[in-house]
Amino acid sequence: MGHSHALSGAVAWLAVSPALIALPGLTSPELATVTGPLASPPELIAGAVICAGAAMLPDLDHPSATIAQTFGPATWLLSKGVNFISGGHRHATHSLLFAALAGVGSHLLAHYTPVGRDILIALMIGLALRAIGIGIPNKTITSAVLNVALTAGLFGAFFIMGVTYSWLGFAIGIGCLAHIVGDCLTERGCPVLWPIKARWLLPWDIGFKTGKKFENQIVGPVLSVAVVALLCLRLVPA
Repeated sequence: MGHSHALSGAVAWLAVSPALIALPGLTSPELATVTGPLASPPELIAGAVICAGAAMLPDLDHPSATIAQTFGPATWLLSKGVNFISGGHRHATHSLLFAALAGVGSHLLAHYTPVGRDILIALMIGLALRAIGIGIPNKTITSAVLNVALTAGLFGAFFIMGVTYSWLGFAIGIGCLAHIVGDCLTERGCPVLWPIKARWLLPWDIGFKTGKKFENQIVGPVLSVAVVALLCLRLVPA
Protein backbone atom coordinates (compact mmCIF):
# COMPACT_ATOMS: atom_id res chain seq x y z
CA MET A 1 0.00 0.00 0.00
CA GLY A 2 1.00 3.60 -0.45
CA HIS A 3 2.13 4.36 3.07
CA SER A 4 4.35 1.26 3.15
CA HIS A 5 5.98 2.19 -0.15
CA ALA A 6 6.60 5.79 0.93
CA LEU A 7 8.04 4.78 4.29
CA SER A 8 10.26 2.17 2.64
CA GLY A 9 11.61 4.84 0.30
CA ALA A 10 12.46 7.13 3.21
CA VAL A 11 14.11 4.25 5.08
CA ALA A 12 16.13 3.29 2.00
CA TRP A 13 17.42 6.85 1.54
CA LEU A 14 18.31 7.35 5.19
CA ALA A 15 20.09 4.00 5.19
CA VAL A 16 22.18 4.43 2.03
CA SER A 17 22.84 8.18 1.93
CA PRO A 18 25.97 7.92 4.13
CA ALA A 19 27.49 5.60 1.53
CA LEU A 20 26.91 8.24 -1.16
CA ILE A 21 28.93 10.88 0.65
CA ALA A 22 32.15 9.68 -0.99
CA LEU A 23 30.77 10.22 -4.50
CA PRO A 24 31.98 13.47 -6.11
CA GLY A 25 29.65 16.28 -7.10
CA LEU A 26 26.61 15.31 -5.05
CA THR A 27 26.43 18.59 -3.15
CA SER A 28 27.90 22.04 -3.40
CA PRO A 29 31.27 22.56 -1.66
CA GLU A 30 29.82 24.82 1.04
CA LEU A 31 27.72 21.88 2.28
CA ALA A 32 30.67 19.52 2.51
CA THR A 33 31.27 19.65 6.23
CA VAL A 34 33.37 17.34 8.35
CA THR A 35 30.28 15.19 8.87
CA GLY A 36 29.80 14.70 5.14
CA PRO A 37 27.82 16.66 2.51
CA LEU A 38 24.67 14.53 2.69
CA ALA A 39 24.58 14.79 6.50
CA SER A 40 23.30 18.38 6.28
CA PRO A 41 19.82 18.22 7.89
CA PRO A 42 17.99 20.05 5.06
CA GLU A 43 19.59 17.85 2.39
CA LEU A 44 18.95 14.68 4.39
CA ILE A 45 15.29 15.47 5.10
CA ALA A 46 14.65 16.62 1.53
CA GLY A 47 16.26 13.43 0.25
CA ALA A 48 14.05 11.28 2.47
CA VAL A 49 10.91 13.09 1.27
CA ILE A 50 11.91 12.90 -2.40
CA CYS A 51 12.84 9.23 -2.12
CA ALA A 52 9.53 8.53 -0.36
CA GLY A 53 7.72 10.16 -3.27
CA ALA A 54 9.82 8.26 -5.80
CA ALA A 55 8.83 5.05 -4.06
CA MET A 56 5.31 5.82 -5.30
CA LEU A 57 6.36 6.72 -8.84
CA PRO A 58 5.93 3.21 -10.32
CA ASP A 59 2.28 3.19 -9.20
CA LEU A 60 1.47 6.14 -11.47
CA ASP A 61 0.61 3.35 -13.91
CA HIS A 62 -2.61 2.85 -11.87
CA PRO A 63 -5.16 5.63 -12.62
CA SER A 64 -7.58 4.27 -10.02
CA ALA A 65 -5.03 4.51 -7.21
CA THR A 66 -5.25 7.27 -4.61
CA ILE A 67 -1.94 8.82 -5.64
CA ALA A 68 -3.31 9.43 -9.15
CA GLN A 69 -5.50 12.08 -7.45
CA THR A 70 -2.53 13.82 -5.80
CA PHE A 71 -2.85 17.01 -7.84
CA GLY A 72 -6.36 16.34 -9.14
CA PRO A 73 -6.91 16.09 -12.91
CA ALA A 74 -3.23 16.85 -13.64
CA THR A 75 -1.89 13.71 -11.98
CA TRP A 76 -4.88 11.65 -13.11
CA LEU A 77 -4.13 12.47 -16.75
CA LEU A 78 -0.44 11.78 -16.13
CA SER A 79 -1.37 8.42 -14.63
CA LYS A 80 -3.58 7.57 -17.61
CA GLY A 81 -0.67 8.33 -19.92
CA VAL A 82 1.79 6.26 -17.89
CA ASN A 83 -0.72 3.40 -17.77
CA PHE A 84 -1.09 3.43 -21.56
CA ILE A 85 2.63 3.68 -22.34
CA SER A 86 3.72 1.10 -19.76
CA GLY A 87 1.14 -1.53 -20.70
CA GLY A 88 -0.98 -1.36 -17.55
CA HIS A 89 -0.48 -1.73 -13.82
CA ARG A 90 2.65 -3.60 -12.67
CA HIS A 91 4.26 -3.82 -16.05
CA ALA A 92 7.07 -1.61 -17.39
CA THR A 93 7.19 0.80 -14.43
CA HIS A 94 7.77 -2.09 -12.02
CA SER A 95 11.13 -3.10 -13.46
CA LEU A 96 14.84 -2.52 -12.95
CA LEU A 97 14.95 -0.84 -16.36
CA PHE A 98 12.40 1.76 -15.27
CA ALA A 99 14.25 2.42 -12.01
CA ALA A 100 17.51 2.94 -13.89
CA LEU A 101 15.95 5.18 -16.54
CA ALA A 102 14.08 7.21 -13.90
CA GLY A 103 17.28 7.73 -11.94
CA VAL A 104 19.42 8.69 -14.95
CA GLY A 105 16.68 10.87 -16.42
CA SER A 106 16.19 12.69 -13.13
CA HIS A 107 19.93 13.27 -12.83
CA LEU A 108 20.08 14.83 -16.29
CA LEU A 109 16.96 16.87 -15.59
CA ALA A 110 18.48 18.20 -12.36
CA HIS A 111 21.60 19.38 -14.14
CA TYR A 112 20.26 20.71 -17.43
CA THR A 113 16.57 21.68 -17.04
CA PRO A 114 15.84 23.64 -13.84
CA VAL A 115 12.13 24.03 -14.59
CA GLY A 116 11.72 20.33 -15.33
CA ARG A 117 13.68 19.52 -12.18
CA ASP A 118 11.41 21.70 -10.06
CA ILE A 119 8.26 20.11 -11.54
CA LEU A 120 9.66 16.65 -10.78
CA ILE A 121 10.57 17.65 -7.23
CA ALA A 122 7.07 19.04 -6.64
CA LEU A 123 5.56 15.82 -7.98
CA MET A 124 7.72 13.69 -5.67
CA ILE A 125 6.80 15.80 -2.64
CA GLY A 126 3.13 15.57 -3.53
CA LEU A 127 3.26 11.80 -4.02
CA ALA A 128 4.97 11.37 -0.65
CA LEU A 129 2.37 13.49 1.15
CA ARG A 130 -0.53 11.72 -0.53
CA ALA A 131 0.94 8.29 0.16
CA ILE A 132 1.18 8.86 3.90
CA GLY A 133 -2.50 9.83 4.01
CA ILE A 134 -2.59 13.60 3.51
CA GLY A 135 -6.06 14.28 2.15
CA ILE A 136 -9.74 14.42 3.03
CA PRO A 137 -11.79 11.22 2.52
CA ASN A 138 -14.21 11.39 -0.41
CA LYS A 139 -13.10 14.95 -1.22
CA THR A 140 -10.91 14.56 -4.31
CA ILE A 141 -10.61 18.21 -5.31
CA THR A 142 -10.31 19.49 -1.74
CA SER A 143 -7.60 16.91 -1.07
CA ALA A 144 -5.78 17.98 -4.24
CA VAL A 145 -5.88 21.65 -3.21
CA LEU A 146 -4.58 20.74 0.26
CA ASN A 147 -1.81 18.68 -1.27
CA VAL A 148 -0.82 21.48 -3.64
CA ALA A 149 -0.63 23.93 -0.72
CA LEU A 150 1.47 21.59 1.45
CA THR A 151 3.72 20.69 -1.48
CA ALA A 152 4.32 24.36 -2.21
CA GLY A 153 5.12 24.95 1.45
CA LEU A 154 7.67 22.14 1.61
CA PHE A 155 9.18 23.12 -1.74
CA GLY A 156 9.56 26.67 -0.53
CA ALA A 157 11.08 25.54 2.77
CA PHE A 158 13.66 23.41 0.97
CA PHE A 159 14.47 26.37 -1.31
CA ILE A 160 14.98 28.70 1.65
CA MET A 161 17.22 26.13 3.34
CA GLY A 162 19.39 25.92 0.21
CA VAL A 163 18.78 22.31 -0.78
CA THR A 164 20.79 21.58 -3.94
CA TYR A 165 19.13 18.42 -5.34
CA SER A 166 22.42 17.34 -6.94
CA TRP A 167 21.57 13.88 -5.57
CA LEU A 168 18.10 13.87 -7.19
CA GLY A 169 18.83 11.04 -9.63
CA PHE A 170 20.03 8.76 -6.83
CA ALA A 171 16.95 9.49 -4.71
CA ILE A 172 14.56 8.80 -7.61
CA GLY A 173 16.31 5.60 -8.64
CA ILE A 174 16.55 4.27 -5.08
CA GLY A 175 12.91 5.11 -4.38
CA CYS A 176 11.74 3.26 -7.50
CA LEU A 177 13.92 0.29 -6.57
CA ALA A 178 12.45 0.24 -3.05
CA HIS A 179 8.96 0.10 -4.58
CA ILE A 180 9.90 -2.80 -6.85
CA VAL A 181 11.43 -4.79 -3.99
CA GLY A 182 8.34 -4.12 -1.88
CA ASP A 183 5.98 -5.35 -4.59
CA CYS A 184 8.14 -8.43 -5.12
CA LEU A 185 7.26 -9.34 -1.52
CA THR A 186 3.55 -9.48 -2.39
CA GLU A 187 1.66 -12.36 -3.93
CA ARG A 188 1.52 -10.75 -7.40
CA GLY A 189 5.25 -10.07 -7.73
CA CYS A 190 6.81 -7.80 -10.38
CA PRO A 191 8.23 -8.16 -13.91
CA VAL A 192 11.66 -7.16 -12.61
CA LEU A 193 13.41 -7.93 -15.89
CA TRP A 194 10.78 -6.31 -18.14
CA PRO A 195 10.33 -6.57 -21.15
CA ILE A 196 10.59 -10.20 -20.01
CA LYS A 197 7.11 -10.65 -18.53
CA ALA A 198 7.92 -13.26 -15.88
CA ARG A 199 7.10 -11.96 -12.38
CA TRP A 200 9.45 -12.31 -9.44
CA LEU A 201 8.46 -13.06 -5.85
CA LEU A 202 10.72 -12.56 -2.82
CA PRO A 203 10.94 -14.91 -1.04
CA TRP A 204 9.87 -17.29 -3.78
CA ASP A 205 6.22 -18.41 -3.64
CA ILE A 206 5.56 -16.79 -0.23
CA GLY A 207 4.21 -13.41 -1.24
CA PHE A 208 1.92 -11.72 1.31
CA LYS A 209 -1.35 -9.94 0.55
CA THR A 210 -1.40 -6.15 0.60
CA GLY A 211 -3.57 -4.24 3.03
CA LYS A 212 -3.92 -7.11 5.51
CA LYS A 213 -2.87 -7.37 9.16
CA PHE A 214 0.76 -8.18 8.38
CA GLU A 215 1.23 -4.97 6.42
CA ASN A 216 -0.90 -2.71 8.61
CA GLN A 217 0.13 -4.01 12.03
CA ILE A 218 3.74 -5.07 11.41
CA VAL A 219 5.25 -3.65 8.23
CA GLY A 220 3.86 -0.11 8.63
CA PRO A 221 4.82 0.36 12.30
CA VAL A 222 8.28 -1.19 11.79
CA LEU A 223 9.01 1.14 8.86
CA SER A 224 7.75 4.15 10.84
CA VAL A 225 10.05 3.33 13.74
CA ALA A 226 12.93 2.79 11.30
CA VAL A 227 12.41 6.26 9.78
CA VAL A 228 12.48 7.94 13.20
CA ALA A 229 15.47 5.89 14.36
CA LEU A 230 17.51 6.59 11.22
CA LEU A 231 16.68 10.30 11.33
CA CYS A 232 17.87 10.47 14.92
CA LEU A 233 21.00 8.52 14.04
CA ARG A 234 21.84 10.83 11.13
CA LEU A 235 20.87 14.16 12.69
CA VAL A 236 21.87 13.84 16.34
CA PRO A 237 25.62 14.31 16.88
CA ALA A 238 27.42 11.32 18.37
